[in-house]
Amino acid sequence: MNILGISCFYHDSAACLLQDGKLISAAQEERFTRKKHDSSFPRQAIKYCLSEAKITAKQLDLVVFYDKPFLKFERILETYLNYAPKGLIAFCHSIPAWLKKKLWIPQLIGKELNYSGKIIYSQHHQAHAASAFFSSPFAEAAILTVDGVGEWATASIGVGRGNQIKLIKEIKFPDSLGLLYSAFTYYSGFKVNSGEYKLMGLAPYGEPKYAGLIKEKMVDIKPDGSFKLNMDYFNYHIGLTMTSKKFHDLFGGPPRRPEATLTQKEMDLASSIQAVTEEIILKMAEQAKKLTGQKYLCLAGGVALNCVANSRLLRQGIFDDLWIQPAAGDAGGALGAAWFGWHQYLGKPRPAPVNGDLQQGSYLGPSFSEAEIKKFLDDRHLPYQQLADKQRLFNFTADLLISEKIIGWFSGRMEFGPRALGSRSIIGDARSAEMQSKMNLKIKFRESFRPFAPSVLMDKAADFFETDQPSPYMLLTAYVSKDKRRLMTLVEEQLWGIDKLKAVRSVIPAVTHIDYSARLQTVDSQINYRYYNLIKTFYQKTNCPVIVNTSFNVRGEPIVCTPEDAYRCFMRTEMDYLILENFILDKQSQPEFNEIEDWRKHYELD
Repeated sequence: MNILGISCFYHDSAACLLQDGKLISAAQEERFTRKKHDSSFPRQAIKYCLSEAKITAKQLDLVVFYDKPFLKFERILETYLNYAPKGLIAFCHSIPAWLKKKLWIPQLIGKELNYSGKIIYSQHHQAHAASAFFSSPFAEAAILTVDGVGEWATASIGVGRGNQIKLIKEIKFPDSLGLLYSAFTYYSGFKVNSGEYKLMGLAPYGEPKYAGLIKEKMVDIKPDGSFKLNMDYFNYHIGLTMTSKKFHDLFGGPPRRPEATLTQKEMDLASSIQAVTEEIILKMAEQAKKLTGQKYLCLAGGVALNCVANSRLLRQGIFDDLWIQPAAGDAGGALGAAWFGWHQYLGKPRPAPVNGDLQQGSYLGPSFSEAEIKKFLDDRHLPYQQLADKQRLFNFTADLLISEKIIGWFSGRMEFGPRALGSRSIIGDARSAEMQSKMNLKIKFRESFRPFAPSVLMDKAADFFETDQPSPYMLLTAYVSKDKRRLMTLVEEQLWGIDKLKAVRSVIPAVTHIDYSARLQTVDSQINYRYYNLIKTFYQKTNCPVIVNTSFNVRGEPIVCTPEDAYRCFMRTEMDYLILENFILDKQSQPEFNEIEDWRKHYELD
């Protein structure tokens, strides 16, 4: 039986395919169209998922859409009526898209796929809950989903048992923790639904001096984790922006202009909203424990990508363990919709977890054979070296890392979700004091304050980090071990704001944030053999089991999907080497790169 899950039309459209209950493929549309956070109908992602399963759309038994469009449309209409005549511009802006396509999902699916079979719908937070629980290692667990907004719900508490989930409590729009966090993202000059990571990374540079003001004026937090927002401070319910004049007046001026210099104000705002978010999440989790009595908790929804909050929740010990959906945002809704169809709708039993869960390391996207890569390189007359022997390749790459070269690493199936996990990664030496700055400014073309993640051998993680917890999906933070930290001088301790970056804080400075934390990826040989053995080889040569791992893309673009995407990104940055499976490309040997000419050749060859 073939089940296709689809999410689209808000942000991060995606598709997922299950075959007899086995997760075959999942991918975001952005990876194929090269439009970051592409929200359009996921034509190319669906095409890939079908090809991976070796079927056509006519062989699908069930298509599951990740929310209920008419309920969402009801929310838009009712919100407008409640606040009319305010919001007329926003209402007129959104209505054409709804009337043209968003309400006509069956017709759209039928037309795009030439499909006339069964279509069902989950609710938005049901899809999030299903993506978390059914992918998890737990037979029973509490479920917490938190995001911007689905149909009406913005957060929900539920419970999963066996092959069924049940949502038992929810918070409704316009009260939304995700949109509260996004409002501060917007006010700080970052892009909503994209810049929230930046705000989280900026928080340790500041102090939570506005947290009390936020709770006094903006959000009334109840002991059970529910809350009410004072909508006088927001504009997202009636306008095209997130914040109102009253919000701006409260914090002493208009939103920061994008790309303007960051000030201590933005750092303190980031720290403050992070503190408030963590407080709410902890109270929600306590309520989930009280309502369900479960030992374990599964998390999904965009707010579940806040790895700092996740880690604080884990340390609090409310639950014995957590499992967080790696594609926690709307992309994961496609996966949840497919699981919902298989288990909740059809009543099929859950299989046993493999290597800890049913997510398969989130390596669910396209892979490319050596023959395909060789053809790409030869067709374009690109110079390369091929090392068929894997250990020779690992030795060669480790030596490059030791010499502080920056490498594009392209290997195996592309990751599903926002994190690069060693298949589409840019890697470097974590021991280098210059690596963080160099990668940010010359490779990623992004803000200098943003931290990089460490990839560490799972069996050596506790030697370098204060953790005994696997973190294969980069959704938890851990502090660098005290014996690996460097004692700060008096001058360094007095550094303030962005200047804190100047201090080398540990033996792995490239991945040590200014509060000694790191967004950790633990690497297991059973889940990613090649990446594990590359890091193991580096460890054998250096006695350091940690390397820098950042996503293989530049700012404003999605993670690369194909060898061609990887080559283009490689040539547009100051990366030193590109490794496509067993093919090694040295930047110094490559022909001059002309982007316009490159595109012309691309279309001629394809």
